[in-house]
Amino acid sequence: MKKISSRHDKHEHLVGEEMPYSHLLQLSSAVVFLLVWSLDSFIFKFSVWFANFVPWVFRLILALCVIILGIMLARSAEKALFQEELESPKVDVIDTGILGHVRHPLYLGVLLVYIGFILGTFSLISVAVFVLVALIHNKLANYEEQDLERIFGEEYLEYKSRVPKWIPRLSSATI
Repeated sequence: MKKISSRHDKHEHLVGEEMPYSHLLQLSSAVVFLLVWSLDSFIFKFSVWFANFVPWVFRLILALCVIILGIMLARSAEKALFQEELESPKVDVIDTGILGHVRHPLYLGVLLVYIGFILGTFSLISVAVFVLVALIHNKLANYEEQDLERIFGEEYLEYKSRVPKWIPRLSSATI
């Protein structure tokens, strides 16, 4: 049986390690993004000129749809990882549910929320900050994947070959 991490009482069944300071990285990148996005979108308006070509109602609907999709994806990942009971006491790679479609649905959901904010105001400066946020999330995902490869070995490598990292498959990749 694999060693089970007990760093979080709520998440006793989790395997593997998070990147050191991952929560601080995610929080600080969210604060920077929201600060830049709100200052550019509502106060200085340096790069929101493109929004003049798209009606605000369309931008609002598009932004809300993407934000809701991101929240649903993140919620589905959170449920699959932290709330569903394990089928057996043996620890395996989870490749069912949303994790059969994409390897990092929680991070992808968060990134979709960022994209929703950008689509709401078309702040081009925010796109540059988003790229940095996406790179941070990719680094976090890479760290976690290396740890899961160490823990699960061939089983995780096979999962990686079947399930895409960021762009979800429409059909489940479980065999």
